[in-house]
Amino acid sequence: MKNTKKNKLIQKEVKKSHIHKLDEAIDISKKFASKKFDESMDISIILGIDAKKSDQQVRGVLSLPKMPKKEVRVAVFADGDDIKKAKDAGADIAGGDELLESIKKGELNFDKCVSTPKMMTKVSSLGQILGPKGLMPNPKLGTVTNDVADAIKTIKQGQIEYKTDKAGIIHASIGKTSFTSDELKKNITFLLEEVKKKKPESSKGIFIKKFFINSTMGPGLQVDPTSVM
Repeated sequence: MKNTKKNKLIQKEVKKSHIHKLDEAIDISKKFASKKFDESMDISIILGIDAKKSDQQVRGVLSLPKMPKKEVRVAVFADGDDIKKAKDAGADIAGGDELLESIKKGELNFDKCVSTPKMMTKVSSLGQILGPKGLMPNPKLGTVTNDVADAIKTIKQGQIEYKTDKAGIIHASIGKTSFTSDELKKNITFLLEEVKKKKPESSKGIFIKKFFINSTMGPGLQVDPTSVM
């Protein structure tokens, strides 16, 4: 960390070992947020799981109470009447074999993918193209479904995807520093409650051990989970 005027102030006011109440942590993050751009507010949740065990992996997708405004381009793999349903629901691109071929040629003019279960046998051939970009439709994330209209609506409203890393930690964005303190608090509480519902049966003891929040350029602040739950 560079010894700038801002960092000197952070080091003076923020004690590394201090565990903050949620309201206090949000206020500190907003206080030290950049005035030059709207920083993201992020959360890191340390879970009481054995990350090496596949049955203890935690992942999901959800829409927070307050989401940053962002245009999301949605592509839908479908055939027959489902193509019209997808377009009527707001899909930016919808199709079958022709869409598959265009992607194989490198045309990736979308941010999210949805597929009907029927089309997944063909979509699986795009694994090496869509997989590395995190675009592969996945039933666990609600992007492989017969209800394409509902999936498109949910994606367009804004979503975050979360999953545990190799250390059993979930990293996710929970808003912008321009959000009000109340909006950020609601988003954090909502995410934590959703994560709690994903606790694996084989995970014993305390599930959410601790968590930290930080703005893009700000300090990492440990938060007392009891000030939220």
